Amino acid sequence: MTGDDEGRRVGRRPRALKAVGLILAGALVTGCAAAGWAYWHLNSNIKSVDINSALGDDRPARATPTPTASQDAPLPTEAVNILVLGSDSRSGKENEALGGGSSTGARSDTAMVVHIDAGRTTATVVSIPRDTLVTRPSCPLESGRSTAVSYGSMFNSAYAVGGPVCAVKTVESITDVRMDHYIEIDFSGFAKLVNALGGVTVTTDEDIDDDDSHLHLKAGTHHLDGQRALALARTRHGIGDGSDLGRIGLQQKLVKALLEQISSTSLLTSPAKLYSVADAVTGSLTTDTGLDSLTELTSLGESLKGLSSDDVKTVTMPVVTAPSNPNRVVAKEPAASELWESLR
Repeated sequence: MTGDDEGRRVGRRPRALKAVGLILAGALVTGCAAAGWAYWHLNSNIKSVDINSALGDDRPARATPTPTASQDAPLPTEAVNILVLGSDSRSGKENEALGGGSSTGARSDTAMVVHIDAGRTTATVVSIPRDTLVTRPSCPLESGRSTAVSYGSMFNSAYAVGGPVCAVKTVESITDVRMDHYIEIDFSGFAKLVNALGGVTVTTDEDIDDDDSHLHLKAGTHHLDGQRALALARTRHGIGDGSDLGRIGLQQKLVKALLEQISSTSLLTSPAKLYSVADAVTGSLTTDTGLDSLTELTSLGESLKGLSSDDVKTVTMPVVTAPSNPNRVVAKEPAASELWESLR
């Protein structure tokens, strides 16, 4: 199940995207960072992980850089791959409340590989089902030790055992695609972003009744606040067959709807609203060290100005039911390998 068709219906009018999904922070912060204190505050909000140092050179090759047009236009134009994760961490009272109670550890509730083509004018967002069984590679830990290789493990366990570093290494091991950057946002950050934007409008094709996510919606168009948008992103038992694939379809719709909301909101004419959105985003982000400053996020956002919502395609990694467990999936071959090859 993919959200590609839905996305193309939603985004008929070409609208400049300041980022893909949650990467909007870069372009948003420019206007409100003029004041020294605002810049310092927003810049210090961002948490980062040095993934490149942790993983070393045993990784897929980087995409061949494409030279920029001129010295006067130094914005990057080469293809780039970004792993975007939504964390189900219950850390802090806000995340605990939104997540429905306390829980130890965290897993990647949502995983999307954002591939932006050379020239930065088209993009493909590939969702990886969290229930996919994979071979989880050995991952380095902060303690200096490493995790053991694990066969037939759920994809989202990589984050649980080794954090962002292991999440990136696992994605690279199953795709053979280099992740140039990493972006993670937690429950409270996503809800705050939606609220700062004034909510988000989403159309559902069927009734949703999910007691686990506390979401009950009739089929149709709804304007959701942050808490209900988060519930929509997390719901799975109240739609379709209750699998993760139905949830991914909703998440892809939500990404498209957020892009539409961002492009239709007059952020640059409202400094207070702009700052509110930027503060919500940067305060909830964890990135790799290549994106852990306003300057770097702004450069990325500016390089995507030519990207319209019609140019963003959403797909799901092809999967089939796992032979060992009817409640899990495995990559469908050769379709999955062909998808990753197309990105390489």
